[in-house]
Amino acid sequence: MLRAIQQFRANIERVRVLGGLYGALEQLMTPVVDPSDLLRAQFVMVVSALDHYIHEITRIGMLEVYNGNRPPTSAFQRFQVSLGAAMTGSAGTSESSWLDSEIRERHGYQSFQHPDKIADAVRLFSSCELWPSVSSQLGISVTDAKDQLRLIVDRRNKIVHEADLAPSYTGAVVHWPIDPTDSTTAVNFIQELCEAIHTVISP
Repeated sequence: MLRAIQQFRANIERVRVLGGLYGALEQLMTPVVDPSDLLRAQFVMVVSALDHYIHEITRIGMLEVYNGNRPPTSAFQRFQVSLGAAMTGSAGTSESSWLDSEIRERHGYQSFQHPDKIADAVRLFSSCELWPSVSSQLGISVTDAKDQLRLIVDRRNKIVHEADLAPSYTGAVVHWPIDPTDSTTAVNFIQELCEAIHTVISP
């Protein structure tokens, strides 16, 4: 799990660089030029960092279960594999590369961003009560933790799928407002969230 959190931390640093660029450009540019898309990019990248982290811990955790380093969960035992993978796995080899490939294939089209999806992923390798444990680490209620994550993901979706455009009855192009506090709050929360998850799932 150490490798996954280290990669997440590196990804978060890349996200924070965008905030620094925004601050520098805002000082240099005239009001005609709007660098706020750098803040929108932070929302996109920080949710991507979260998604990648959950994919990685799930893959690594499931391999740890398969290799006998974690107890199997009921969700792990229900995980479906293809017949081809099953034949490879039942061939008596001790290698787990077939399962690694199968997890990547099965999860490749899924996103782990919303609270329930994240909890489902973690159940594949850990029996912990994720959100009560994580919210305790964060010092907030389960409801507040989930709601804050949903708000961040919803804003990311507006940016990615709707160009962050607000409804306009006049036909004018109007973006939803955004400022450095919005993006910094989102980045800080996602970082604290993943660090809390790392603490909860680590043996």
